[in-house]
Amino acid sequence: MTTKVGLWIDHKKAIVVAITNKGEETTHVISSVEKQLRRAGDSPLQGSFEARRVPADNSRQRALTGHLNTYYDSVIAAIGDAEAIFVFGPGEAKGELKKRLEKSRLSGRVVTVETVDKMTDRQVAAKVREHYAT
Repeated sequence: MTTKVGLWIDHKKAIVVAITNKGEETTHVISSVEKQLRRAGDSPLQGSFEARRVPADNSRQRALTGHLNTYYDSVIAAIGDAEAIFVFGPGEAKGELKKRLEKSRLSGRVVTVETVDKMTDRQVAAKVREHYAT
């Protein structure tokens, strides 16, 4: 059975549309990534305790990278053993995922990477069908 996958992705969610001989299936992968960590409290402190209330930039970056790695692993698991992968989306996530796919066993299966705006589930499915129809 041949499987062709279209994947709309940003840092908050991924919409995976798999087209097989039996039909079409849509799957959602939701991310728990919080891009901008916020302070605990509604007013900034003045004085020597300010540095202790806000985590250091490198610890924020490590936490963000860890969450993104978990998210991308979930997306790769949702792709499965697709023969062809069409990746598109509005931000940096599509390029980051492509790099992860290059390191994995799915590296040669990425057909196209394209920049598009936010889309509904139906628009994503239509775009994937249109891409593989040609």
